[in-house]
Amino acid sequence: MKSLLELAGKTFELSELEFNSISELILEKAGINLTQNKKPLIQARLIRRIKKLGMKSYRQYVKYVNDDRTQNELRIMIDLLTTNKTSFFREEEHFDFINKNILAQRDLKQKPLKVWSAGCSSGEEPYSLTMLLKEKYRYMAKEDFQMLATDISVEMVHRARLGVYAEETMESLPATYMHKYFTKVVTPESRTKYRVKDDLKQHVRVARLNLISEWPMKGPFDFILCKNVMIYFRHDLRDNLVHRYGKLLKPGGFLFIGLSESLSRNSGELNYVQPAIYCKPQ
Repeated sequence: MKSLLELAGKTFELSELEFNSISELILEKAGINLTQNKKPLIQARLIRRIKKLGMKSYRQYVKYVNDDRTQNELRIMIDLLTTNKTSFFREEEHFDFINKNILAQRDLKQKPLKVWSAGCSSGEEPYSLTMLLKEKYRYMAKEDFQMLATDISVEMVHRARLGVYAEETMESLPATYMHKYFTKVVTPESRTKYRVKDDLKQHVRVARLNLISEWPMKGPFDFILCKNVMIYFRHDLRDNLVHRYGKLLKPGGFLFIGLSESLSRNSGELNYVQPAIYCKPQ
């Protein structure tokens, strides 16, 4: 059976000029650095959209994106070209650190906790952290803990707000968590899914945010999670982001990045604590 690209014909082959136009546009608008090895990915992910719009080339599509004053097509393009891989309690080392080094002596009634999940994808990370706190503080009120969860993807923000997850997504969660924090629902297609309960959802505010744009929030945050996001940015943009994160952290606050990531020596005033964890000095 022929692939979609073969069926599309030579008209839909991504030229070097078209690749450069797309990568420059995404870099300018979203800070995402699409290197040469991403060319097949761009071609595969945009071809369906181009055909749906009745267009005949990537060049025509780029012009359409640039001419769209609403920027709606730009948001669709960003959604198509970004990868959103996540799971509940992903990179457990971070949750263990938060539990043992931040929450151990913390009285939320006297000192509420404020956290930002920057690049929250479909919401598993902020809801995981909220479950961790609910387990530790049985009578946690809405004002005791506030989680800001943001993502550049319109689709991911929508999913995070819904808080509805497929049965296979829940496999990493203990059964007690599923019972306490989720409601089982059955879709019209007879698929089993799980919806986050309002008691958990009330602590999480989800919003769309482009990290290279202006930030409306003022902080300060006790800690910020920006995990497996900055790997898509150029080094200068990463350093700038880390500097901005540092300004929004409380003294003694932490920045968590992905375990496969590291910060450069020019990343500002944050001190290394352990792999993928950095702290703002007191």
